[in-house]
Amino acid sequence: MTKPVYLDYNGTTPLAPEVIEAMRPFLEAEFGNPSSSHWYGIAPRQAVEKARGQVASLLGCQAEEIIFTSGGTESNNHALRGMAWAMMDRGNHLITSVIEHPAVLEVCRFLERESFEVSYLPVDNSGMVDPAEVDKAIRPSTILISIMHANNEVGTVQPIAEIGAIARKHGIALHSDAAQSVGKIATRVDRMGVDLLSVAGHKVYAPKGIGALYLRAPLRPQKFCFGAGQERGFRAGTENVMAIAGLGAACEIAGRDLEDKMDKIKKLRDRLHQGLLGHLTDLRLNGHHKERLPNTLSLSFKGLEANRILEEIGLEVAASAGAACHSETVTISHVLEAMALPLEWAMGTVRFSLGRMTTSREIDTAIAAIIHAVRVLRNV
Repeated sequence: MTKPVYLDYNGTTPLAPEVIEAMRPFLEAEFGNPSSSHWYGIAPRQAVEKARGQVASLLGCQAEEIIFTSGGTESNNHALRGMAWAMMDRGNHLITSVIEHPAVLEVCRFLERESFEVSYLPVDNSGMVDPAEVDKAIRPSTILISIMHANNEVGTVQPIAEIGAIARKHGIALHSDAAQSVGKIATRVDRMGVDLLSVAGHKVYAPKGIGALYLRAPLRPQKFCFGAGQERGFRAGTENVMAIAGLGAACEIAGRDLEDKMDKIKKLRDRLHQGLLGHLTDLRLNGHHKERLPNTLSLSFKGLEANRILEEIGLEVAASAGAACHSETVTISHVLEAMALPLEWAMGTVRFSLGRMTTSREIDTAIAAIIHAVRVLRNV
């Protein structure tokens, strides 16, 4: 049986062949603990530090500013909880947006139960945060701003550099969840003006269960977990050397000809969009038309249900829904709701996200399958 065309790269990515090769020695032979002082610890320790440099090179920071974590969720937790507790003598107010990933929103809700206050900023109908709203929300008690770099559902890229300038003007730390942007667009922390930035390995062709947190020196958030002194004392626990080596290789690959790679993917994304527009009516693009991830295409099919579309194309195309319909009820994602997308459009929202392995032939297969499915569901 032929596998469906994979168009859910924002959900997760396959391992790049070079990543697998970088990991292989630590699966087969180099089993030592990188904290060991004897011979068996040398290669693992060197691999961890090499990877730290590779991640830092992609992000435009110093190697010692990179902390390895178990993934984007842990990085977000460490950034928000760690900074909140470390800065609580200065204030108890945080600023974020209503369209953040649950790995940020749930942390904020937890902090609200722990005597912190959180301002949730709105977005416009393209999913964009207004920097002026960030400036307006700042209080004397504000200690942290957390705004994602790019939205995972609609791909809108936020004006982080502008927000960073505002944060610096007020002397407030800025965190950005860059799980979806790393490897797709430039994520140089030196240009973005961020103080903390989260990376998720499995979004950039590295393994699941590995990530990184950029911490601008000399910031010192509270420890994420307690134990021995790994990761400069910020994150205890024996390092996952194999996965760390994979993440390092993935970041090195991501930095090679980034613009050329993304231009190719953008052309395929637009080919998919135009191919559907040429044959279907009542089709709407979600997200910012210009400031959007080059691989992400969020489309709403008016009057249809996303889960029915996915069922109809399931043997030919793998994608994800922006809404779930159960009997009489429709659950719309918090992102589409924040963008004030009308229900008749929101209920039929499907996200197609492309990757480095996507081919033009696969896009043409997807176009045909989606057109056929929509026509069947609309009885045309």
